Amino acid sequence: MAKLAEQAERYEEMVDFMEKVSASAADNEGLTIEERNLLSVAYKNVIGARRASWRIISSIEQKEESRGNEDHVAVIRDYRAKIESELSSICGGILKLLDTTLIPSASGGDSKVFYLKMKGDYHRYLAEFKTGAERKEAAESTLTAYKSAQVSTFRLHSLRDLL
Repeated sequence: MAKLAEQAERYEEMVDFMEKVSASAADNEGLTIEERNLLSVAYKNVIGARRASWRIISSIEQKEESRGNEDHVAVIRDYRAKIESELSSICGGILKLLDTTLIPSASGGDSKVFYLKMKGDYHRYLAEFKTGAERKEAAESTLTAYKSAQVSTFRLHSLRDLL
């Protein structure tokens, strides 16, 4: 069903299908490479559309601020906040899935590296629009996840070199 949703460009539904697949795969041997890629594509498209919307709205907000159109700015800020809430929810969903299911059940080093990189990516997306302490926390989490992926990659390649 996820492939069908992808072909129909119904990425929110693709996310739902892949979350169900991920939950059942955790009880077994984790996701296959194909399933892992489908999950990534689903979330990448859902988050990508919202990130693009956020950038456009933020740009419009800046233009309206520079023109002194405070009435427009207030409406735009509310709309930007709605998009930010959606971004937070999407990122929160995949980060929870990664932390509670996918990373702990990763059967191979390649899978773990893939999931850790994804974790870094979604924390980075949060850091793009968060402010203050939340931005700092998201940025630090991004760095931590990327460093963990790098260490896992090093271990994986060192092990392969020994064999």
